[in-house]
Amino acid sequence: METTIQLNLNQTYTFADYRTWFDNKRRELINGFVNIFAAPVRKHQELSGEIFWAIKNYTRKQNCKIYHAPFDVRLPKNGEKDDDKIYTVVQPDISIICDKKKLDRLGCIGAPDMIIEILSKSTAKRDTDIKFKLYEQHGVREYWIVRPAEETVTVFLLDRNGKYQFIRTYPNDTEVPVNIFNKELLINLKEVFIDD
Repeated sequence: METTIQLNLNQTYTFADYRTWFDNKRRELINGFVNIFAAPVRKHQELSGEIFWAIKNYTRKQNCKIYHAPFDVRLPKNGEKDDDKIYTVVQPDISIICDKKKLDRLGCIGAPDMIIEILSKSTAKRDTDIKFKLYEQHGVREYWIVRPAEETVTVFLLDRNGKYQFIRTYPNDTEVPVNIFNKELLINLKEVFIDD
């Protein structure tokens, strides 16, 4: 029988608290505040799967790891490692990590090299505003925002000053280069945005 956990959404929590919540609800912590979200819709999951598999084999050649949600990415301030001092835990749709020292049995601690978020009605504002700033601040090198309704992928790259630069919005009939792999890997969006 599943236990219902009562959380105060106006209170801050840490990763230590987060690890005690065993009720199968999807949550993230952003600066200590809890965000609860529903399971993704079918189209979202199809897109996530297509993008994941388009990149998966290439990551092996680069000695990188790719993960899809739910997968905890802890973004500590000031290099903190203790669970009770980490206030931000996100579950990006897709994460690529090339520095394996950031991986442990609980997920990733520190910024992935690349994150891909697939927008949904319940997460669009968080992904395009709050998480955009969060990923920029923590040094995620490449950030893709996938818009299922428009069938587009918008790419941002971190510049030398630690700020995201808009690269381009790619329509569904183009190929998107993966910049962290020196544009050697191209994702064909015709194969990602497959009609039902």
